Amino acid sequence: MRIRALPALVLLALVAGCATAPKQTRNICAVFEQRDGMFTSWQRAAEKTERKYGVPVPILMATMYTESGFQPYARPPRTKLFGFIPWTRPSTAYGYSQALDGTWDHYQSATGSWAARRTNFADAIDFIGWYHAQNSQVTGIPLNDAYNLYLAYYSGPKGYVRGDWRSNAQLQKTAQRFNNMAVTYQRQLQECN
Repeated sequence: MRIRALPALVLLALVAGCATAPKQTRNICAVFEQRDGMFTSWQRAAEKTERKYGVPVPILMATMYTESGFQPYARPPRTKLFGFIPWTRPSTAYGYSQALDGTWDHYQSATGSWAARRTNFADAIDFIGWYHAQNSQVTGIPLNDAYNLYLAYYSGPKGYVRGDWRSNAQLQKTAQRFNNMAVTYQRQLQECN
């Protein structure tokens, strides 16, 4: 009986390991080392996305770090009714990329990735690359301009062009932290290969 249960326990342990965030998220080398499995390698997935869309790996990974902290099931916190009753969420953002339902649907339609899931790292990193590339085409932001790519990621291309972000000091601070993380990841990436 114990021998029959062993394969199921091993499979359960493998699946559980995939559904949690890495412990060390501020070091890209540690993130990639922690998620370098036989079937799923975050580094290979990120590098594939960079080749496909031209968005540098540090910007891709900084997006995921900023949006979800590498949490596969991340969602915005619920609003409170009467200050204490959990109520609705402010948006449909979900998963590693915090993609909204409508934007994710558009991505699936545009890329033909109908089976893609926001909770799958490879799918989410591909979405991030695709969305940054789309925003770059619409707004003219260079693919290596982390600060402005994040503003467009958060505001959407139309919101970015309208300048919606200019009156949002918190968003600008977040974009600066994002830029700093992308620079840090870039520096670390040069040393970890």
